[in-house]
Amino acid sequence: MTRRVSCGSEELHVLAVDDSNVDRKVIEKLLRISSCKVTAVDSGSRALQYLGLDGEKNSVGFDGLKVNLIMTDYSMPGMTGYELLKKIKQKSSALREIPVVIMSSEKVLARIDRCLEEGAEEFLMKPVKLSDVKRLKSFILRGEGDEHGKKQTQKRKLEDDPSSASSPLSSSTSSLSDDLSPSPPPSPSSTLQPLSKRNRL
Repeated sequence: MTRRVSCGSEELHVLAVDDSNVDRKVIEKLLRISSCKVTAVDSGSRALQYLGLDGEKNSVGFDGLKVNLIMTDYSMPGMTGYELLKKIKQKSSALREIPVVIMSSEKVLARIDRCLEEGAEEFLMKPVKLSDVKRLKSFILRGEGDEHGKKQTQKRKLEDDPSSASSPLSSSTSSLSDDLSPSPPPSPSSTLQPLSKRNRL
């Protein structure tokens, strides 16, 4: 099942992947409230088909819409979110830079480690909150354009810097070219801190 919801004037387009109809509707609602375009699918294989990575001629394809963010559940039958992440990061150089966020209702550290090491942008615990979606949207919109690749590299470097107190996503959106500019503190309104290697050290 593929369901696209266009809302607002923002160009941010999110591919949401979740086998649970209830969870999928929750994500869609949060994204709609945040004025995002949404394409929702119910499996990893459907996501690959939409992205044109399934190798079939009858793939759904992009339909002219650029995907800015992929949000996928971890535990799904047939193909887990981790397996989908690996295929996206390893199969296509064109799609490799699209941020992928893994969602799960289970806090399993080994699982979180695997996803982050494979290139996941964040690992969010369910239920995902509106503050998480707004933070992700802000990061993506500010990271778009010619500087996107540079910001990605700077973000990864910043993640390895133990002196940084802000989250990976909020850090990457600050101006890193000016060494005299302090990084903004983490937003107190965020109710869920992203799980990253730095947070666990």
